[in-house]
Amino acid sequence: MLDRIKTLLGSDWTRTIGLIQSALKSDIDLLDRTNASILSNGGKQMRPLISLLVARACSGKSPLPEDSIRFAAASELLHNATLLHDDVADSSSVRRGVPTVMSLLGGPASVLIGDFWLVRAMERILASREHGHEVIRIFAKTLSDLAEGEMLQLQKASSGDTTEEDYYRIIYSKTASLFEASGVSAAISVDAAEAIVEAVREYCVDLGIAFQIKDDLLDYSGGDVLGKPVGVDLKEGKITLPLLGALSAVGKEEETRIRRMVMDIDSHPENNQAVRDFVFSHGGQEYASSRLEEYVHKAIAALDILPDSEEKDYLSEIAGFTARRDR
Repeated sequence: MLDRIKTLLGSDWTRTIGLIQSALKSDIDLLDRTNASILSNGGKQMRPLISLLVARACSGKSPLPEDSIRFAAASELLHNATLLHDDVADSSSVRRGVPTVMSLLGGPASVLIGDFWLVRAMERILASREHGHEVIRIFAKTLSDLAEGEMLQLQKASSGDTTEEDYYRIIYSKTASLFEASGVSAAISVDAAEAIVEAVREYCVDLGIAFQIKDDLLDYSGGDVLGKPVGVDLKEGKITLPLLGALSAVGKEEETRIRRMVMDIDSHPENNQAVRDFVFSHGGQEYASSRLEEYVHKAIAALDILPDSEEKDYLSEIAGFTARRDR
């Protein structure tokens, strides 16, 4: 599907990739080679794809104006900047099946390269004379959300008392907020009406939440397709929706016991499998899968306001793909 979308987007997609590549050029050989390596393992590139689809679905324009290309490129630059920082915060040695920059060059280098990507993202946005100041505020809010979400997650991993309300705030902040910035900035780039912008916002937020719920489901059952072992979230003390769903099916005493097991995983690694078994035997996967489907359906319904187009159809298909993907 993603290759079909890139074919549909044609020159708009090649312009976006070209802008990302040119934004990352440096005369520092180590930085230039590392950036090229990151780009060659670029993952699904969902955010710029969604950004360009939104801009075309809202406007019917092709080729898109330069601001649409700038903001789509900025969304991918910012996304990878956060991954470089996250790998340090999470001590991650592998991402997308390959060694992380942190594991190869160390944490300080990963942070510095992440900062480089972040600044280049901001420069792309500020190059817009018409929409730059409005969109920079949107992306600045996303950066604030990301930092707050990360800190709340650290706090809750330490206290072990994550609730569903906490969980949804964390995944909005850490995942959905960047989907939101990618889509809303795209709608703004083509001067979409306010009602359209708000519909795009709803689609992107619901899609981002669904995307993270799926990731959290895969952390329990994804196996090697993730490019990392399962159970990483539990190892880090993170209580996500599958476990919250299972906990909702038991009494307070059992809930307290399981939460304590999660907090003691460092000293009792065998707790990881025991907690996973608890999730499977108490309907945690089914609970989270049900919520995932709800958010996918909400995201698709939010698109009703848009005129029919191939781009709109692909936005719907992306939402469905989020629920079906295995990585």
